[in-house]
Amino acid sequence: MRHDAVLQVLESVGAIRKGHFVLSSGRHSDTYVQCAVVLQHPLLAQQLGQALAARFQDLHLDVVASPAIGGIILGQEVARAIATGPGAPKIRAIFVERDSVGMLSLRRGFSVEPEEKILVIEDVWTTGGSTFETIRVVEETGGRVVAAGALIDRSGGKIELAVRTEALLSLPIASYEAADCPLCQDGGEAVRPGSRFR
Repeated sequence: MRHDAVLQVLESVGAIRKGHFVLSSGRHSDTYVQCAVVLQHPLLAQQLGQALAARFQDLHLDVVASPAIGGIILGQEVARAIATGPGAPKIRAIFVERDSVGMLSLRRGFSVEPEEKILVIEDVWTTGGSTFETIRVVEETGGRVVAAGALIDRSGGKIELAVRTEALLSLPIASYEAADCPLCQDGGEAVRPGSRFR
């Protein structure tokens, strides 16, 4: 799926919003991409998952791990596409979620075996914080993260991970620290449309 096709899908369902937003990272922006709006449509989620999985078809993978909540559906679809491809490996889709003190951790009986090869899948990268945390969690259990992918990289290519990265869509969108936000300076009030509250 090409860049323009992914953008068209997102725009067609109203997943790209304009306004004044507080992102999961805490930064402010005038544009918010609500991937849940597109991922609520099973056929579109499947198509996007297949397209992202195709970027990693050269890797032998054991697990797809995603940060909750945003990465769960996409991670499941990427794992499904890998599991049903030619010479399909046995692969699991798991997720990490925040515990009572706000740290990402493996729960719900999920585990990673030593040396399992892991692909981390996220919906949107802004700072890459949730992806960094997910990598830390699964590597602390002995797994080996070999790559990371996202539906959208809104960082402008600034995400630097120690593994290979692939995004279906690069969509550089300005974001600001709250103290430097021009929208706040103009008197606008920011809303939190994401899944993380602080």
